Amino acid sequence: MINTKIKEHFFAVCIQNDGFPASLEKMKIYEIIPDEIARKHNQYRVVDESGEDYLYPDELFVVIDLPEAVEKAVQG
Repeated sequence: MINTKIKEHFFAVCIQNDGFPASLEKMKIYEIIPDEIARKHNQYRVVDESGEDYLYPDELFVVIDLPEAVEKAVQG
């Protein structure tokens, strides 16, 4: 489990999008917004293809550490 109090946000790769093909693309990096209540329910708050954040099952993602330069570039 990731300690969401340490980082303001983190990133994960979508490894499956079953049930959410319009919202999530497999093998794409997504920003995860810390949400302690969502984590208690095995979910992540993800900024999806709509550009808004929604809750998704955590089993759809693998959390990754990005090099600082890449993280800044992904954040825009």
